Amino acid sequence: MSVVLSLTAVQLGAFPLNDDTVSPGFLGFGVVVALGVATVFLIRSMNKQMRKIQAPREAELIQQEWERAEAEKAAKAGGPDAAKAGSPDAKAPPADGA
Repeated sequence: MSVVLSLTAVQLGAFPLNDDTVSPGFLGFGVVVALGVATVFLIRSMNKQMRKIQAPREAELIQQEWERAEAEKAAKAGGPDAAKAGSPDAKAPPADGA
């Protein structure tokens, strides 16, 4: 291992390092551009996938909660309301969601 380090030190001594000899060059520029392009495509893909998500609105959640509560009441009562609870003629919650 020390042989490799000593050879590296000798090779580094052959080329003086300063701002003129050390630069990222075209390879560094190409890598940065490739990363930028990949990031743009990943963001576009993420936005496309996020648009596909169908998140329920608050009003829909309130409606579902109300329907579940009404179904539980009807099941506990066990009376004629139990058959009517699933029908479209059942009472609807107030329009303001309260």
